[in-house]
Amino acid sequence: MSTDDTSARVGVYIDFDNIVISRYDQVHRRGAFQSDDARKHRPDGDGEVATRLRAARVDVDAIIDYASSFGRVVVSRAYADWSQPVNAGYHQQLIDRAVDLTQLFPVGPRMKNGADIRLAVDVIEDLFRLEDLTHVVIIAGDSDYIALAQRAKRLGRTVIGVGVAGSTSRSLMSACDEYADYDAILDTSAPPEDDEPDEPAPAAQAKGTDTSDEPAPQPAPGSDRAAQRRATQLLMRAMRLIHAKKDDEPWLSYGEVKSQMMRLDPAFAERPLGYTSFSDFIASRTSIVEIAKETAKHQPRVRLRPSYR
Repeated sequence: MSTDDTSARVGVYIDFDNIVISRYDQVHRRGAFQSDDARKHRPDGDGEVATRLRAARVDVDAIIDYASSFGRVVVSRAYADWSQPVNAGYHQQLIDRAVDLTQLFPVGPRMKNGADIRLAVDVIEDLFRLEDLTHVVIIAGDSDYIALAQRAKRLGRTVIGVGVAGSTSRSLMSACDEYADYDAILDTSAPPEDDEPDEPAPAAQAKGTDTSDEPAPQPAPGSDRAAQRRATQLLMRAMRLIHAKKDDEPWLSYGEVKSQMMRLDPAFAERPLGYTSFSDFIASRTSIVEIAKETAKHQPRVRLRPSYR
C-alpha cells in the first residue's frame, strides 16, 4: 500500500510481557529476565536490575510510529499484568500514545497470563466488528500467534509482525505479510536532539537545493522556538519512516509527508508555527530536506538530506 493511502486503518496489538522479556534477554543474556527476577523491578527505579531494565527499555513511541506508517491507527492495545512493577513503569508512555492497557492476571506459579489467547480473541472480534480494518500489527514473537496471522490473512487483512531478533519464531515471520525486527524499527526513529538543527534555516543557506527563487518564509516573530524544534523532529520522524518503506523512491510528495506527520501527531498544524501553507513549512527546513521543483509530471517533492536519513 501507499503510505499516503488515507483509507488504510490499522490495529496494533502488543503482547507487552513478550516484548519486554525478549528485549531484556537480547540485551543481557538468554534467561536473564527470569534469573534477575526483573519482573519485580521498575525501569525507573534504583538498583542494578533497574539499571539493566533501562538499558533494555522498550521504545513504545518507535513501535506506534512504525505501525502508523501503514495507515491511521484506529485500535491499539497492550496486554500484560500491569500490577507488576516492570510493566507499571511503562504506564505513562502507553497512555500518552492512546494505547489501551488490557489487564491480564497471572495464572499458576509460572506467571503465565494467557496474553496470546486474549490477544487472539480480541483481534478476531475486531476483524468482524470493524470491517474497514485493513492492517493488523502484532508485536510479539511467540509461535502461538501463527494461527492468528493465518486467519487474519484469510479474512483479507494485511498482517505485519514485529519481534525481537533471536526470540521470534521463524514460522511466525513466514505467516505474516511483512515482518520487522524491533532493532530495525529503532533505526527509523529520529536522531538524538543534539544532532538536529535548533531552528529553521533560510533556504538561501541550503546549498545544492533545487528550490524556487523566492526566499523561504521565516517563523513568525512570536513563534515558540521549542515548538519549531518539535515540528522539525516530527518532520524527520515522519520522513524517515516513509523513506524506510520506500527505499526505491527517495522523493516524497508533500501530501504523504503531511499525512504521516498527522498520524504521528494529530495536533500538528503549520499555521501556529507562522506558515501559511505546508509547502512554506517545508521550505523553511532546507537545512535537513531537499526540494524538487514542480514539473509537468510531478508536484513539488521532498526528501531528507543524506546526513539525516
